[in-house]
Order: sequence, then structure tokens, then C-alpha cells
Amino acid sequence: MGLTSNKVLALAVFLAVVLFAVTIWLWPRLARRSWKAVMGRIGLLLATQLAIFASVGLAANNSFLFYGSWADLFGQEQDMGKVVDHSAGGKNIQVVAKQKPDTPGAGKPQLGGEIQKIVLAGEKSKITSPAYVYLPPEYFQKAYENKTFPASIVLTGYPGTAENLLKGLRYPKTAWAQAKQKKMQPMILIMMRPTVAGQRDTECVDIPGGPQTETFFAKDVPGAISANYRVGTKPQNWGFIGNSTGGYCALKIGMHHPEQFAASAGLSAYYKAADDPTTGDLFHGNKHEENRANLLWSLDHLKPGKSSFLVTSSLSGEENFKPTQAFIKKVKAPGRVSSITLDSGGHNFNTWRREIPPALEWISGRLSAS
Repeated sequence: MGLTSNKVLALAVFLAVVLFAVTIWLWPRLARRSWKAVMGRIGLLLATQLAIFASVGLAANNSFLFYGSWADLFGQEQDMGKVVDHSAGGKNIQVVAKQKPDTPGAGKPQLGGEIQKIVLAGEKSKITSPAYVYLPPEYFQKAYENKTFPASIVLTGYPGTAENLLKGLRYPKTAWAQAKQKKMQPMILIMMRPTVAGQRDTECVDIPGGPQTETFFAKDVPGAISANYRVGTKPQNWGFIGNSTGGYCALKIGMHHPEQFAASAGLSAYYKAADDPTTGDLFHGNKHEENRANLLWSLDHLKPGKSSFLVTSSLSGEENFKPTQAFIKKVKAPGRVSSITLDSGGHNFNTWRREIPPALEWISGRLSAS
């Protein structure tokens, strides 16, 4: 049974209840002063507390999807072998599984769309990472068989998993509903985690002598997707969206690569690369690159590109409200900026689920299929 399975949660809760009842039942017998009675009390209390802790942890993980699998929880290596598919013109992508999205008509791609799990090998960065590709129903319909689609990279936060974007934040289901209601055009979503170099939080930076994460997201992902799916290669064909760390990455890469991305959205984003034990030394003393990773500095000192940005915050519950307002004021033409400001909302999935529908509508309105 998987880590996020409801059966696992139910089992943990059942064990906690049983252990609690057993503790109450046996406590009079264990009230003696012998070493066996003392060890029995310690054992029952410890087992009950562990079961309760496991139940609470599993419930929290099912709600927020911090970890998507047992292997992810324990930091084990995933099946990440570099596989390059050269069949049917394929380039640097291997489709390893197909699954039904949580949409009406799922099971028939022309009605509900399709999610493909792929392994993407970066040609320039030499980074290999899994991803989920959502293909809308129109991708499989005869009327669209010779047409291209706009696409957006979607990143979760750190240390989240790509599964968060499917199960917790419901991007495919939301995109399907928005397109069905004619609020956005059909769009391909490439859903990933920003952590593509082991467990290190690289902040989407090209680290000297280390992982070239910015190159991977800015060059390798669009190049490989356009080579394997019906997606154009012009800036107006590509968007970038993410939450938290993923939001910082989306804004940063969109800002520094207007030749690739026409629009980028940061949900609850921050505006400066983090510097803590999870990141390690990102810049190796290169002050220019450190400044460049500060988006407010970049807006003041670098030539603005023809890019559109969407930033989100809330009046109560988010810590990024003031820097978000500073970002808005610093954006200069030909760049454009829009914002979503909630009255209240914390740094969590509930907040982002409120922001994703208008964010998808916004990003779709700034992209084109051709």
C-alpha cells in the first residue's frame, strides 16, 4: 500500500485506537512495581504514542502531500536512469506510464485528456528528472490533429513532489474545467518538482561546478517537450507557473529568459534565492550571480524583457505581501505585471487552490498556440 493510501491511514488510526484501548485495559495489571510491569507500561505508552503520531503524520501528508511515496519519505533513489527515446522522432523523453486524469470522461483521452509520466533527459544541463505531462482532450481530437498547443511548466514548492500538482493542487482537473467553460484555451502542462538534483534545493540556479538547474528548466524542458509534443518553440507558446519555491523559479526564469517564456506566475513566491543548509553554497562567491538571483535587484539593474508576470499574496497570512508590492512597483515596460491579493490565506494548498483557476486563465490569455 502506498504512503498516501487511505487504507494505510485507516490502518494507522485503527492501531492507535486498539493500542489505546489495550493500554486502558491492562493498566491495572501493570500497576505493580516489578521491572516487568514498568517495561510493560513503557512499551504500551510508547507504542500508543507512535501510532497516534503516525496517524497524525499520515493525515497531514494526505492533505498536503509533502511526500508522494515511501521511497520519497525515506530519501531512497528513484528509477532515474537516463533513457533517451529515439523512436518515432522522439528526443530526450521516455514515456514510462500513462494514467487517467481526475476529470469527467477519464478513460477516453478525447474527452478527459491524458496524463503521461515521463523521464526527461536534459541535453544541455545533463540533468535527468521525472515529470507529468497533462494533454488536454483536444490534443486527441481529430479537429486538432494538425494543430499545436501552448504549454506551461508547473512547479511545486520545496520539498514537494510532482504528485502534489495532480492530487493536492488539481492542476489537470482545473485546466480541464477552465477550458470546458471557455475561460482558457486548451493547454499542455508539464508538472515537476524544482528539486532535480537529489534532495538539494538548488533554487533553480546554475551552480558553478554543480547542477545546472536554470539551464534545465529554461532550455532543456521546453526543447524536449517541443520535440516530442505539438508545442511551438516561440516565447508566446510557453508559460511558467509555480507555488512557493516553484513560484520563485517561475518568476526568476521567466524574467531572465524572455526569449523562451512570455508569461510566468508566482503563487506565494519569494523574490530572493534562499541560503540555508538545504541549498548549500549556490554562487561560490560570484556576487553578480547572487544579485541576479535577487529578483528585486534584477528589476532595478538589468534591462527589462517583454515578459508578463503574475504575483500573488494575501493581506493576512502570507509573509511576502510587502516584497510582492515592491516587485509590482519595480516592473518596467516592456514588461507587464498583474497580481492576485486575497484578504486572507496562508502559505498552503488551500490558498493556492483558490489562486490556480484565475492564474491559469491569466497565463492562457498571454499565450498562443502558433
